[in-house]
Amino acid sequence: MELTGTILRGRSFDPIEGRLVVEDGEITAIEEAPTDSTDIILPAFVNAHTHIGDSIAKEAGGGLSLDELVAPPDGLKHRLLRAADQQELIAAMRRSISFMQQTGTAAFIEFREGGTDGVEALREAASAQPVEPVILGREELAAMDASDGYGASGARDAEFGSERTATREAGKLFGIHAGERDELDINPALDLDPDFLVHMVHPQPIHFERVEDNNIPIVVCPRSNLVTNVGIPPIAEWCERTTVALGTDNVMLNSPSMFREMEFTAKLADVSATDVLQMATINGAEIAGLDYGVLETGRPAKLQVLDGDSDNLTGAKDVVRAVVRRAGASDVKSVHL
Repeated sequence: MELTGTILRGRSFDPIEGRLVVEDGEITAIEEAPTDSTDIILPAFVNAHTHIGDSIAKEAGGGLSLDELVAPPDGLKHRLLRAADQQELIAAMRRSISFMQQTGTAAFIEFREGGTDGVEALREAASAQPVEPVILGREELAAMDASDGYGASGARDAEFGSERTATREAGKLFGIHAGERDELDINPALDLDPDFLVHMVHPQPIHFERVEDNNIPIVVCPRSNLVTNVGIPPIAEWCERTTVALGTDNVMLNSPSMFREMEFTAKLADVSATDVLQMATINGAEIAGLDYGVLETGRPAKLQVLDGDSDNLTGAKDVVRAVVRRAGASDVKSVHL
């Protein structure tokens, strides 16, 4: 397969006019050359934090607080999940995964409710689809054995030392929510030496230092934080100190569109378009342990093609900025996973 147009090459997404060649699912050549194509070729996204089980309950719970919405074990989300028919749940998750594919996402890191049964339900929903789920089980240690790791709700909810030990011994991922409501659960979360933290809306100076000193990546979900009225994370300062990735969080609150998350982040935070695109691609891939998120020879050809001559994108003077702040689902011509 040969694609031509403006290629956002490498980790810095240098826009070059040329051709990209794919053989057997691998990028074998990226060459600068004149072309008449107005296509924009960029890496597929990695959504670094999702809860797609609540795809059955989109826009439920308007006006409720964060705890009322999602706090285990009896937040609205958890009650709805317990009451849902299993096949209805699987069908709804399958539709969300399909939407992620349509909007250029190659993989997502899922904090999967429901223990082992929840893990297996997601595997069924994701089967026969090219989007790769990195599943972190929850609620029981056996869910870690059945998945790619453990996704902890937060240090205020339980003591997760045994889960952290088990993931470390198994060589699997351990992620934990922290600093979403306030700063009180951040130090206990950091004490677990997690592979990554989610949210970190309310850090204190000591937390910036601990994260930087221990090189702990952070996944931010600013649209979700706005919906739940907990505040907005200090994204620019986190970017100065550690690896930062983007996630869309609960489907009940937001669509799992990385285009929307990028635009919101770019217009909210004092960070460059290049930084935001890295947050949506290579940074999430590195947290997940995937060789995705960048267009380089020898890399898997996980990429997407946008129509640079769409009514939305035509006339863009800064291609990376246009992709991050303006592009959307209607601009996607093809996704190659």
